[in-house]
Amino acid sequence: MKKAIRRLSGKSCTVLPLFLLAALGASPAQAWEPTRNVEIIVPAGAGGASDQMARTIQSIILKHKLMKQSTLVLNKGGASGAEGIMDTKASAGNPHKLMVAFSAIYTLPIAVKLPFNWRDLNPVAMIAKDEFLLWTNAEAGYKTAKDYLDAVKAKPAGSFKMGGTGAKREDQIITVALEKAAGVDFTYVPYKSGGEAATQLVGKHTDSNVNNPSENIAQWRAGQVTALCVFSDERMPYQEKVAGDLSWSDIPTCKESGYDVEYQMLRGFFLPPNTTPEQAQYYADVLKKVSETQEWKDYLAKQALNGQYLTGKDFVAFLEKDEDYHETLMNEAGLAAK
Repeated sequence: MKKAIRRLSGKSCTVLPLFLLAALGASPAQAWEPTRNVEIIVPAGAGGASDQMARTIQSIILKHKLMKQSTLVLNKGGASGAEGIMDTKASAGNPHKLMVAFSAIYTLPIAVKLPFNWRDLNPVAMIAKDEFLLWTNAEAGYKTAKDYLDAVKAKPAGSFKMGGTGAKREDQIITVALEKAAGVDFTYVPYKSGGEAATQLVGKHTDSNVNNPSENIAQWRAGQVTALCVFSDERMPYQEKVAGDLSWSDIPTCKESGYDVEYQMLRGFFLPPNTTPEQAQYYADVLKKVSETQEWKDYLAKQALNGQYLTGKDFVAFLEKDEDYHETLMNEAGLAAK
């Protein structure tokens, strides 16, 4: 065998057959995989929709053994999410840090001139879009969006408090758009997360919020809050009963209720800058497998998420269009930095 190998390694031989490569102990290059624990960075507080989604995905990855390495969810919600975003940007070349992305990747640079653009990072995939609803405290007795907004209009400007996650972000954008559509004026109160905004509404420290379904579902199921309308172009499709005899599909759109305001939020993932296409593809493949599990489909239905998986050029095209939309909304709302 040794003589045969010497003959094959002479100048006249340029390519070794695969069976000889195997015999010599060689193997084709392996696709990239993480070599240590992966941090899932959530640029938002604990208990909010982004945090809940990250931890759900973490549990699905663990249950189905979709990664050899462990994942660790880290909340970095300081400065309305800028902490997590800038931490990811500063981690150039680190493929073991995966950031949960939502509308803050557009709103923060526009609102406060944050030295960041989503193009600074490596886009991995979008896994869903999230809805927003107008919620009030159930004890207030409002049955429809018109009931509530007529009450707001009847009081002096700023008498009613609208709670939301962060300042100059999606919750405040929706609030300003609703003010214009309904001819009302709220006092907007920013909180660290949707979970905190939900708690403050139940405690009657605010009069309403525009939380995602996942952020208010526990309170809705408990009869503590009322869902008045969804900021979407059509009703949510989920017909399973969630709160008493009500399903997500029973909630009218705000446009149906007479207030033409629509907003859905990106739920996606990015790697830090200077990571490779192969590394992004690894995580995109993992997230694709997550999206195909029954646990993820159940989560979509429970939290009333709009399940949509995009990666590669399709994801980038979505980001470009969504960025333009947010820039228009924030300029119209007067929330863009001068």
